[in-house]
Amino acid sequence: MAITLADLLSDPALGLVVEGTSEPPAQPIQWVAVTELEDPRPFLNGAEVVLTTGVRLKTGAAQRAFVRRVHEAGALAIGFGVGLTHRRIPAAVLAEAAAVGLPVVRVPYEVPFIAIGKRVADALSADHYAGLEDLLEGHAVLASALLGPGGLAALLDELARMLRTDVALFQYGACIARASRPRVGAGSPGVAAAPRAGTGVGSGPGAGAADPAAGDPAAWHRVPVATGLKDRCTLALAEPYGRTAVVDYAQSLISVELTNQARNRTGVRAAAGQLLEDVVRGTLAGAEAAARLAGSGIDTTLRHSVLIVDVASGQRRALRTLPLPDGWSRGVAGLVDDRLVLVLPAGSMPDPAELSRYLHGAGLTARVGVGGTYVQPNGLRWSYFEAREALQRGQSLNVADRLSLTSLLMASADVPLADLAAETLRPLEEFDDAHGAGLLATLQRYLDLDGSVAAVAADLGLHRNTIRYRLQQVVALTGYDPAVTADRVHLYLALRVRALG
Repeated sequence: MAITLADLLSDPALGLVVEGTSEPPAQPIQWVAVTELEDPRPFLNGAEVVLTTGVRLKTGAAQRAFVRRVHEAGALAIGFGVGLTHRRIPAAVLAEAAAVGLPVVRVPYEVPFIAIGKRVADALSADHYAGLEDLLEGHAVLASALLGPGGLAALLDELARMLRTDVALFQYGACIARASRPRVGAGSPGVAAAPRAGTGVGSGPGAGAADPAAGDPAAWHRVPVATGLKDRCTLALAEPYGRTAVVDYAQSLISVELTNQARNRTGVRAAAGQLLEDVVRGTLAGAEAAARLAGSGIDTTLRHSVLIVDVASGQRRALRTLPLPDGWSRGVAGLVDDRLVLVLPAGSMPDPAELSRYLHGAGLTARVGVGGTYVQPNGLRWSYFEAREALQRGQSLNVADRLSLTSLLMASADVPLADLAAETLRPLEEFDDAHGAGLLATLQRYLDLDGSVAAVAADLGLHRNTIRYRLQQVVALTGYDPAVTADRVHLYLALRVRALG
């Protein structure tokens, strides 16, 4: 327990007596400073008891100046030793001390200053030792909570109890866990579930306090948590709370836990991605595929939907470790072609719009493609290619309408679609590169606008004869005439395969 001036005065072994009218402050004493300087300010830090015998304080002016300087330095009191230089505390010292509100204590001649210093030092040492014991106990409690079944949520729960304040953990711009301080008359503090994707707002017991994401920035203290990722991870603590080293230890534990979780997600997604890739490419099928998928948590006798998350090329590393919002962890996540593929039961899949908002809140330029719901391993293939085709719409959220012929063709790894598409379109690409003729763009718009030359001319701002001339060049270079139904289908599929990569 910290020692105060009142504690010193109550010690009969010291025999200290307050003289004057100023009341002893309740502020803890930080140290005892013995000085005979007229101006001790350079050697004071504040919150000390300044002990002196007044050897150099011969005049009233010097005595008053000494008191003012000690007060300016932030000292808590003056201990004046009598019987050596002065038989009693000088009246000028008492008058000036009363004027500035600084207590003055008479130290009897028979009491050495070192006894007062030792009394304060012993109290400070005991207080420091007790603090270390509390800190070590706090370390053990936090570590035990993290290693127990409650994991990270239990750690935050214990931290909120220790600090008696609300705490919240943010990663990728979203609140992934939070806990509330103990309430009077309530049971143990609860830990809120992770918030809805992208909102940054939790729910449950911890959500009643001001939200660190949207509330007053001055009401929350944020501590950065290093994970080795560009995830903007912070631990938020509601003000006011007592600054303590246990926060540093919690910060370290959270850092290690989130880093381990990220490494675990990387391994799991790589393994799941390899399995899903074998299924969608047709190299794993039938009963063997069903058994392997069941081992990864996908019961193919139930209807599942496939979602594909694609992000900008410079952000794809984040998909290896990105935590999913609440509700999305029920599915299986894997990496296929540097995209995050999610397989979720149709009956318990959250709203894909929430996932899209979460990705945006995480700072990712993302598109989500959603496939249909099917059973059996082949159904996963169809859903995957539906989702991949839906991505080409370019919106943040793209839902497939129905299974298309293009998706069915792309689902067959035995059909060399990419080679056929490249062979068909390569002459147009080379001609465009050499002459800037815009043949590919014209052909794409011609097919998109149902073969209407007038509509293409209006869309591209060109004359109709220019469009007709370009279409003749397409025929001459490829041998396929977009005005002929069979050739039009061939060119359309080639362009779709090219767009799907």
